[in-house]
Amino acid sequence: MGPQGVYGNPQAAYKQVAVETASPVKLLVMLYTGAIKFLRQAEKALQEENLEEANNNLIRVGDIITELNSTLNMEEGGEIAANLRSLYTFYYGEVVKANTTKDPTLLKPVIEFFTAFRDVWVEAAKLKQIGAK
Repeated sequence: MGPQGVYGNPQAAYKQVAVETASPVKLLVMLYTGAIKFLRQAEKALQEENLEEANNNLIRVGDIITELNSTLNMEEGGEIAANLRSLYTFYYGEVVKANTTKDPTLLKPVIEFFTAFRDVWVEAAKLKQIGAK
């Protein structure tokens, strides 16, 4: 951002406030949605042999997976957290492999994983909202 920061850019300011005030579930959904978006953009860029764009998007996906992995509470999460860590590690490796081999077909299972998990969290949020009424 320039000297004006996010306040000179209303869209950036809105995004920053949305992230800062989001619930943990909403943040997870936002991260999963971002990963899916960047994975699809990378897949398309690889198919079009736009390697720079693909690399940039896959780096973003890697950053999101790293963030998801770092926020796992291994003590309280027990087996679920351990399983998620294994999944994140595996799919991070697939993203790196797709980036190094330039093979867009490696991204399809990653997109499916993130889409399924995003959908689960969206449903969980709906159920929590219904239960809170």
